[in-house]
Amino acid sequence: CWEVRKHNSSEWCHFIRSNPDCQLDGGFLDYLNGIFCVFPPRLLPLAVTLYALWLLYLFIILGVTAEKFFCPNLSAISTNLKLSHNVAVFSLTSPLHGVTFLAFGNGAPDVFSAVVAFSDPRTAGLAIGAIFGAGVFVTTVVAGGIALVKPFMAASRPFLRDVIFYMVAVFLTFVVLYLGRIRLGEALGYLGLYVFYVLTVVLCTWIHRRQRGDGLAPPGAWEPEMPTDVEEPEPSGTSSGDYGEEYRPLLPSRESSLRILTSALSPLDYRKWRRKPWYWRLFKTFKVPVELVLLLTVPVVDPDKDDLNWKRPLNCLHILTSPLLCVLTLKSGAYGLYQIQGIFPVWALVTLVASALALIIFITTSNEEPPKYHCVFAFLGFLASAMWINAAATELVNILRTLGIVFQLSNTVLGLTLLAWGNSIGDTFSDLTMARQGYPRMAFSACFGGIIFNILVGVGLGCLLQMTSSQPLVKLEPDSPLVWVLAGALGLSLVFSFVTVPAQCFQLGQAYGVCLIAYYLLFLCVALLTEFRVIHFS
Repeated sequence: CWEVRKHNSSEWCHFIRSNPDCQLDGGFLDYLNGIFCVFPPRLLPLAVTLYALWLLYLFIILGVTAEKFFCPNLSAISTNLKLSHNVAVFSLTSPLHGVTFLAFGNGAPDVFSAVVAFSDPRTAGLAIGAIFGAGVFVTTVVAGGIALVKPFMAASRPFLRDVIFYMVAVFLTFVVLYLGRIRLGEALGYLGLYVFYVLTVVLCTWIHRRQRGDGLAPPGAWEPEMPTDVEEPEPSGTSSGDYGEEYRPLLPSRESSLRILTSALSPLDYRKWRRKPWYWRLFKTFKVPVELVLLLTVPVVDPDKDDLNWKRPLNCLHILTSPLLCVLTLKSGAYGLYQIQGIFPVWALVTLVASALALIIFITTSNEEPPKYHCVFAFLGFLASAMWINAAATELVNILRTLGIVFQLSNTVLGLTLLAWGNSIGDTFSDLTMARQGYPRMAFSACFGGIIFNILVGVGLGCLLQMTSSQPLVKLEPDSPLVWVLAGALGLSLVFSFVTVPAQCFQLGQAYGVCLIAYYLLFLCVALLTEFRVIHFS
């Protein structure tokens, strides 16, 4: 399909429609047909600009869905499974939650993007580029930024453990790329290595607690500290009516179902809106449509609230909208539009059954008290938010492939730049904010701990889901020499930190941060020069 730009502009549309390699698998929009057939050739810059803006908005959709809907429901599920909460990536008191549920919540956009990219051999380079590119970016720019913002002493044992596991994961991926394929045993090996990593974290924490007693000792040089006060969370629309104790009425009053529904569907906290600067309001304006649609389709259970965030009219509406969302987004709506015996569509059957169930729940419950089965809404919200993330990730991969064809760029360079930056931008701001608030050790642990989940589960699960009984392997042939530059750069950055951090007695300052950021800029220059064939590798 890359040959399209070599033809005369009048032949672009015919080439796209007649070439099977130009057919995008999955997704709701045909971006190649849009840019080469709908827009005339002279308006190609306008089409690219619109696609770039839509790409940015897709990153916003991924971020909002993961932060406000996917992670809270995962937290509620872990509470129902009797796993304690944790506000850090690795908590001394609840390591299992940190390296499983919280890692899954934070890494959901990366993992879903990898799964979607691995589903097509033509876009597998996007997944490799994004996973490796995000690894280089987080372990250099983000880690270096933390050291620049707040010099600190790193947690020694967790740091060494995470870097060793990450280097093993990178080496395994390098071997898989060299072989050009990944078999069933190797894919299961990725997931098995992550399970071993989780068990190692739990065992090390248990041993440390036994050595120091069951009491929660103050953090030492080897462990991340726990924050005692965190930044005021931005309320989602599900809690916009709750402004704190000072705004609650003195006498309890019963709100009507209509008022509960309208307040629950409001994504804005107007008191917070007045306090925030103009750029926050501008960004919030872009997020409001996304949040409103998500509020309509994704329930959120909040175990920290007395009513568990039970909104009776909205939750009953979710009984209808969440299943509809799932059937209409699964396989880009192919299952939802399927007609049973050629007469009755699946989405209509789901609508009838869900409407009856919603009516029963509305009649048998009250506005004031959540039902005993309210925890089921957390699983429904988890599934619905996962479908949203998967749908957004599918569109993201398709539009990146389209831009790669337009600009004649390999999937790898798009993965290590746009996809890696987009998926890492949220972690970057949260880690740097955490460091500025006085918790640099925790933020630094997040840099090396979170990306282990992304590479092991992203590659392992992404390839495992694409295997069939007739073909138990996935081909991973590098689409350019840039893959080896990327793998080498990531391995070298890990070796650099593995050697220099202990050499500095785990005391990290601005010199370490400057070196890491300079290393990333050098890597980026080499990667781009390799992509544009200024640097050649035999």
